[in-house]
Amino acid sequence: MPPLPSLQIGQHLARYPIIQGGMGIRISGAQLAAAVANAGGIGIISAVALGLNSPYFDINQPNSCKRREQFFESNRLALIDEIRKARTLSPNGILGINAMVVAQDYETLARTAAEEGINLIISGAGLPLQLPEYAAAHPEVALVPIVSSTRAARIMCRKWERQYGRLPDAFVVENPNSAGGHLGAKLEELGDRALEAEQVIPELVTYLQQEVGQAIPVIAAGGVWDRADIERMLALGASGVQIGTRFITTDECDADIRYKEFHLHAKPDDVVIISSPVGMPGRALRNAFVEKAIAGSPDLEKRCLFNCLYACKCRDEQQYYCIVQALDKAAQGDIENGLIFSGSNAGRAKHMIPVAELMAELVA
Repeated sequence: MPPLPSLQIGQHLARYPIIQGGMGIRISGAQLAAAVANAGGIGIISAVALGLNSPYFDINQPNSCKRREQFFESNRLALIDEIRKARTLSPNGILGINAMVVAQDYETLARTAAEEGINLIISGAGLPLQLPEYAAAHPEVALVPIVSSTRAARIMCRKWERQYGRLPDAFVVENPNSAGGHLGAKLEELGDRALEAEQVIPELVTYLQQEVGQAIPVIAAGGVWDRADIERMLALGASGVQIGTRFITTDECDADIRYKEFHLHAKPDDVVIISSPVGMPGRALRNAFVEKAIAGSPDLEKRCLFNCLYACKCRDEQQYYCIVQALDKAAQGDIENGLIFSGSNAGRAKHMIPVAELMAELVA
């Protein structure tokens, strides 16, 4: 098998074409991102709600307005801490953040990451139409939207070129039929073959080459597990891959050990689709929380403590559950009462291993 190619995104050249997916809350933090970067990949910190369990935030603040203000400021300060910690652990590696467009503090987090010297900003959960404005003072920062179709990529290219005179440095193309977490497709669209990598990646690569006229890298995400999957994505025209779920069962993953072991002991039929207050379906592992969510149990937490999202059916319509609190509980090890996101490959990991060993296996 030939060696894997390197991956150029903007000004940054990674030894291997592997990006570790951003997973929140605090599943992929400084420790995991730095380990991946040190092993020759691109390490990603999830910027979602980092302040929630930080010294900067008091969840018992009785004044709701002050609590929400403090929450956003704590997210900013905690992101600075996480980026600096990752850079200390990986002085020369390529590091990025993953920030959700739908988050109320998206602009603040993007600007903060750029100011702190992050190498990449990957953005999904909406189209990051104004991202170039937030990073304008830092042209060395690569900007990477997440899309699930050529149509979305076309919108991004036209908008950015017309308004900012630039194009995305890469696109992450997420396959909603196999990716973990929130999915870029409606519930009724899941299973559609038109959303599969075999359809979207060649089409997008052709569009970028023939219509845009730029060699913009396309990164395949969703369902990538081993070297064979990487080779298959590269053969479709992708320049690299993004891998999330497989990095959960590593020593350096920032989640609680109980979270990682829950993934380790999962079975393929534990993977289910769940509705989310964000308005997108999500892929997660079955547990007591998920059973209640699927059943529409009235026992789920529906108080809005943070006002963290632009669109939230929990806050606005008292539906579903508080997504931030559900993800946070899981990350801290409450594996029955928290939401545990996962890709379709859950159950394939056999051992907990160091990131360096996993990367060596992927690139050998």
